[in-house]
Amino acid sequence: MPFKEQSIVMQREELCRLALQPGANLRELARRFGVSPQTVYDWVGRYRVAGRAGLEDRSRRPLSSPSRTSEAVTGEVLSVRAAHPAWGGRKIRKVLEMRGLADPPSASTITDILRRHGLLDGPGSGAQRRWTRFEYDEPNELWQMDFKGHFGLLEGRCHPLTVLDDHSRYALEIGACVDEQTETVRCRLEQVFSRYGLPRRILADNGAPWGSAGAPAPHTRLTVWLMDLGVGVIHGRPYHPQTQGKDERFHRSLKAEVLDGVTFRSPQAAQAAFDAWREVYNSQRPHEGIGMATPSSRYHMSQRAMPKTIAPTDYEPGAQVRSVDQDGHFSFKGRVFGCSRAFQGRRIALRPTDRDGVFDVCYRRHVLGQIDLAQDSAKNVHHVPEHPSTFSPV
Repeated sequence: MPFKEQSIVMQREELCRLALQPGANLRELARRFGVSPQTVYDWVGRYRVAGRAGLEDRSRRPLSSPSRTSEAVTGEVLSVRAAHPAWGGRKIRKVLEMRGLADPPSASTITDILRRHGLLDGPGSGAQRRWTRFEYDEPNELWQMDFKGHFGLLEGRCHPLTVLDDHSRYALEIGACVDEQTETVRCRLEQVFSRYGLPRRILADNGAPWGSAGAPAPHTRLTVWLMDLGVGVIHGRPYHPQTQGKDERFHRSLKAEVLDGVTFRSPQAAQAAFDAWREVYNSQRPHEGIGMATPSSRYHMSQRAMPKTIAPTDYEPGAQVRSVDQDGHFSFKGRVFGCSRAFQGRRIALRPTDRDGVFDVCYRRHVLGQIDLAQDSAKNVHHVPEHPSTFSPV
């Protein structure tokens, strides 16, 4: 059978132990494990030299990348971005020129650097993106959040809300909620943010109360509140739960280790069980996905503290700022465009892109989408939060 992703090194080691037994048939082992004979020979050779460590995946990155931007220049780009979170590639390139940097990277290269470091919520490859396993390099770069399927109690129902750190797999919250409403989620998140600080981004499912990727009005009061705090919101692809694979896997563990065969009397009883298991999961339970370490050994709290008050929107001088009306519309260049009612009463900024007549529609540091003044006056609204497409005039 083919190798299982989460225990691939353990299976390689088992294969090597079997291959080193007297009289072992390496071709038959290759067939049973679903790999080529040459792969078996390679792994056995690596296992003889380095033991289990030799079976770890090796980086395919070339030893040198002459065309890749140097670490020093990348550091300069990130330094400028940190001081001016709303600036894009063209402005940052100009600053690097003013600092005397010889031959600074192009604006598009700087944009790629920002996207590679998770600093853009703006246009990506959209539907063409290939989804693969990923892990952010540091804690609090991305949290995954979702409700696990609700279940009955002797007194009511329980809707478990889970929040998981992507890098460490640390369980920040397992909440025994009585519903899935905006205020319930916000209250829980306020407690989590107060203890652990703010993440850079949150990956949420599609649907209430977080909104839906690709919907005519994907933003909700909850996601706008998160933007007000400086937290980016991205959504999994509709009907693709593997996008939130770590949280889905966490849900399976929660079901197997806490919920199966148990009936709780009340939300309070369920919460007590969740709290006890969260301590075990974070501090005692080895996790195969992180090399059998515990999540607590890889997690540290965010340095971005939960603010006591939310600062008002403050755009750069000269920004073309518009207010969103109660129906989610705003006017620009003599035309009316649709946004989302979740932004009613708020101020957005429109910033020119590299394409004539195309503007990014921004709320604080978040790119909501784009408008193209050259488009026909169709009335459909195309508004994708994490991969913005073009707004259409109303």
